Amino acid sequence: MHTSTKTDHGARPRTPLDLELVVPAFNEAKRLPATLRALVDFLEEQEWRSRVVVVDNGSTDNTVALADAVTRHSVDVVVIGCSRPGKGAAVRRGVLSSTSRFVGFADADLSTPVGTLGPVMAELATGAAAVIASRHAPGARLVHPQSLGRRVGGTAFRVLARQLVHDVHDTQCGFKFFERAAAQRALSGCWVNGFAFDVELLRQIQRDGGRIVEVPVAWTNDLGSTFRPVRDGLPAFAALLQLYQH
Repeated sequence: MHTSTKTDHGARPRTPLDLELVVPAFNEAKRLPATLRALVDFLEEQEWRSRVVVVDNGSTDNTVALADAVTRHSVDVVVIGCSRPGKGAAVRRGVLSSTSRFVGFADADLSTPVGTLGPVMAELATGAAAVIASRHAPGARLVHPQSLGRRVGGTAFRVLARQLVHDVHDTQCGFKFFERAAAQRALSGCWVNGFAFDVELLRQIQRDGGRIVEVPVAWTNDLGSTFRPVRDGLPAFAALLQLYQH
């Protein structure tokens, strides 16, 4: 069977599978093709029926064209659109439009090894509502050290986030997967669209009684990351503080 890669900015209902993997993308032409090839190559070797869903978040480069060009034999790559800016909005769009048993997202830089999906799916099969990669859980490590600014900001963010999401070392690693119904139920009460959306989503899953499992990973910092400490970090802290009031 030859896969059909297609753009669907209307996000029509997709055939239910075992796993849908959402990749939020804003001007990711440089990094996305290699990431999609790695994801599809891995998924083709698994027993799960899978699909990759690229959510174009208003890109002005050729992100969409490059995603459409990725074809494989047994794993579809679908592109849908999200007009509302923000990584959280893009992830929400992908997750809420899913009909598969499990759904989750990976960042376009694929800083978390794709092989992490193995233990992630094993934990989901045991009934976990969310299984998330962690750079700070026991056994995790950073392959390359982050800048001082990122380390200081990250530490402060984690201290605040732990008061909202209990017993979780790392709310921000861009590799999270969910039992679909649990994620959609939690997202129905979420409003954050920026980089703090992970905290709100995980907090809501815990409020709903869902179990969150962390999987320690060897995380590679991408020097081409689109995250900027001032531009993105300050709004993330502001949203985090607002969550304390909700």
